[in-house]
Amino acid sequence: MTTAPTPTRPRTRTRIAAACRTVTEAPAFSLSVLTAILLNAALLGAETYHGFAAEHAAQLRGAEQGCLAFFTLEMLLRLGAHADRPKDFWRDGWNIFDLVVVVCAYLPVVRENTTVLRLLRMVRVLRTARFLPQLRILFIAVSRSLPGTVSFLFVGAVILYVYAMVGWVCFGSHDPAHFGSLGRALLTLFLLMTLEGLGDAIYNGLAISRLSILYYGSYVLLASFVLVNVLIGVVLTSLDEARELDTAALDATGRAPRTGGAGTGAGTGTAPVAAPVEMDSGELAERIAGMRQALDVLEQSLTARPPASREQDRMTAIA
Repeated sequence: MTTAPTPTRPRTRTRIAAACRTVTEAPAFSLSVLTAILLNAALLGAETYHGFAAEHAAQLRGAEQGCLAFFTLEMLLRLGAHADRPKDFWRDGWNIFDLVVVVCAYLPVVRENTTVLRLLRMVRVLRTARFLPQLRILFIAVSRSLPGTVSFLFVGAVILYVYAMVGWVCFGSHDPAHFGSLGRALLTLFLLMTLEGLGDAIYNGLAISRLSILYYGSYVLLASFVLVNVLIGVVLTSLDEARELDTAALDATGRAPRTGGAGTGAGTGTAPVAAPVEMDSGELAERIAGMRQALDVLEQSLTARPPASREQDRMTAIA
């Protein structure tokens, strides 16, 4: 009688994932990564002082290489933490963002271009949102408000264009400095949207016609109050949605089953905790259909048997 081979690879992956997860989920690890990100930002700011950067070029270069090595070690630990379930790593947008930032730092094209390398180092500062919950919520809110913001920009552009054309027709010959062309009218109205120079514009308009007060009053009412309040409403709605999504993601992470440690089940008589089986909706539907078919066959076989045969089997079991 032959025994089945021991699945050493899944156990090894589970042990590696458990060990790396213990490190990455520790509060000290998150604090260390946040400190490295802030240190990288401070180094980038120090390089803007040419005298200081020229005097301490070697130290700044060494500190930058140390930060890059630390970020590389961080990504290796995060990859190892998902060794038993690699698909979960790619489902997290922050993991993909961090991996792209770290990998780009090793590309020859990026390393040879000082401007691109500095921009890449500046992008690392955005990683602080991963460790600051409120900042992460703001980033999510901004991303979710983009569709509504695009609609807001379209409506604002239409209003701006209509009022610019009306201003060019009514005030173009009398005030060419502000309404002499469509471009100047658009620039003037865009500045008036912030209420900058509104008093001077109204006085200049009243010198041309008293009806100009209706033009400026209706524009300020639409552009500076209605549209701005609509934009604020879109952002606040997206902020509430972002908070709900972040809370749901944290709850799902807290309820997710974790695999056992490296020594689980060794010498204790208990079986190691198996990693959760992942399957897509198609495979799950096929399994459910197969189970239903098996139940139908079992029900038909029980129905097809005569009652006498079932009674005889029952008496035999009692005896």
